[in-house]
Amino acid sequence: MSRRTQMAVAMFKSPLRGEYPQKNGIEGKQPVGRRRVFVQTENGCVLGMELDRSDSAHTVKRRLQVALNFPIEQSSLTFGDMELKNDLSAVRNGTPLLLTRNCLHRSSSTPCLSPTGKDLQQRDRSGPIEILGHSDSFNVLKVVAKDIFKAIKMGVDPLPIHSGLGGAYYFRNPRGESVAIVKPTDEEPFAPNNPKGFVGKTLGQPGLKRSVRVGETGFREVVAYLLDYGHFANVPPTALVKITHSVFNVNDGVNGNRPHKKSLVSKIASFQQFVQHDFDASDHGTSSFPVSSVHHIGILDIRIFNTDRHAGNLLVRKLDGIGRFGQMELIPIDHGLCLPETLEDPYFEWIHWPQASIPFSEDELDYIQNLDPIKDCEMLRRELPMIREACLRVLVMCTIFLKEAAALGLCLAEIGEMMSREFRAGEEEPSELEVVCLETRRLMAEKELSSPKSDTRDAEFQFDIDFEEPELDLNQKMATDDFMARATFHLGNGFVNDHFPLPRLDECFEEAEQQCFSGFKALETIPSISNLSMSLKNTSLGDKSQKYSKLCGTKQEDGYLTNLSGHRSANEQLPVSVNFVVLADMDEEEWTFFLEKFQGLLYPAFEKRKSATSGQKQIQRLGTSCQF
Repeated sequence: MSRRTQMAVAMFKSPLRGEYPQKNGIEGKQPVGRRRVFVQTENGCVLGMELDRSDSAHTVKRRLQVALNFPIEQSSLTFGDMELKNDLSAVRNGTPLLLTRNCLHRSSSTPCLSPTGKDLQQRDRSGPIEILGHSDSFNVLKVVAKDIFKAIKMGVDPLPIHSGLGGAYYFRNPRGESVAIVKPTDEEPFAPNNPKGFVGKTLGQPGLKRSVRVGETGFREVVAYLLDYGHFANVPPTALVKITHSVFNVNDGVNGNRPHKKSLVSKIASFQQFVQHDFDASDHGTSSFPVSSVHHIGILDIRIFNTDRHAGNLLVRKLDGIGRFGQMELIPIDHGLCLPETLEDPYFEWIHWPQASIPFSEDELDYIQNLDPIKDCEMLRRELPMIREACLRVLVMCTIFLKEAAALGLCLAEIGEMMSREFRAGEEEPSELEVVCLETRRLMAEKELSSPKSDTRDAEFQFDIDFEEPELDLNQKMATDDFMARATFHLGNGFVNDHFPLPRLDECFEEAEQQCFSGFKALETIPSISNLSMSLKNTSLGDKSQKYSKLCGTKQEDGYLTNLSGHRSANEQLPVSVNFVVLADMDEEEWTFFLEKFQGLLYPAFEKRKSATSGQKQIQRLGTSCQF
């Protein structure tokens, strides 16, 4: 036995026997006073370990280095928005952590070195299926997991799902029936171990939607289930799990080549109960769907700001075996693109269905008014401690928006339209919701400037709200406008001082993007919120893409950016998206002020919507769908 292996065995002290350690195969028990955590590297490797009270972040990193031979130089151990230093007291039992390296030390060619086979016995005390979370809502999934474990021991293996962009698998019971769908976080589109060629990023970088990071769609699937109180919208039971099996994909390098030999590998994944159904909504006329089902799903979509509600992720089950009018049940799935970190354009398939224009029932209005977004956030922080504060703020704001709109008599279609961006004559405009947010930020900026402390805090970064842009030649102004439009996502709406700490979603740009933007020098002055919002409303999406193409040496083909050099990166797979509103750059006091002013501006916005002519010509919406 090598010295390194001896160190690993001594460190994890695993007395386990057999291919899978625990007798029931579901959840192993840790000694009293210890916590079990699951550490995932940015390339998808997963290791379960037990922590003592005296353990620090350095201890965790060192264990990973020994067990997985993973480089830890210039690395960060993160827990949602929090970077863990020495103190691990905030980490609870069953928590997934993420170890990332900074830009200078990252390499997309670093293989996933997950412990496999006999090594797994020595380095990981957890069972083959371990549910991460303690809610009673997960009890039904524990029964499913036990059935799956029995099936695996009997030789009934999972089946890969070949449709969609990400890796997904049907796990079966002893009778060979599919009972769960498992989606590993490191096999998402653009993730390191994606089995379908959509690779190029590490966990934590911007993903298919730039406001949803790679590796973070899994916990969003769980969010939708946990928020579906009383099974109101019919979301199937879903949990985050640490799961081990040889069926999972591990790419062997930067080109996404799959290894020939399959061994046991551990993954962090979403684990959703499989629901028997007859077809999805794209295979059937929507007019026969029950009004209540459409309303209930739409209410959930509004709350969680679903950016990808298409017909393919609405399953349909016939209740009478025939599918007569009203005798169908809708089952919403695939919620991995909900709760983005910033507002973007949602996609609501139901927005023009006739059911969405029917007023809410009294029971539905009661359900909406009883929603409490503050309690929702407390519950989600408890059950999914890795969730980011920016996501929770989107939830709070959208729930307030829904409650106020429903109370004033707006129907589901009107609410969805107010949240969706308009696409007129080739121009993308902020949604009515985003316009209210921009106006709220303007009020915040005015308050900030009128505050006495604004004269003394961070003087070098202050700016005049009435600042007028200096004269620029046409080309320079085009470049500046485009830079500011794209920078909205990173800089918020005009706030760039230490008082507004900004979460960096793009922690590390692609190399091509770095070269592209390296030519820009920091702007000495920042346009005001009102000027910025007006500029964005008057700038077409096509123009933005063309300007960006000129700056970065890219061209557009069928709406997608293609590098002139012929190399395609993950960033070039989807059209460029503009972010008008950022919520995460506020401290608690500012966030409270924002919500107060936001709520006050909603009434006139809703009244304007209600007074619009009933015969208004149908608006062309910009929303894009991403079918996994």
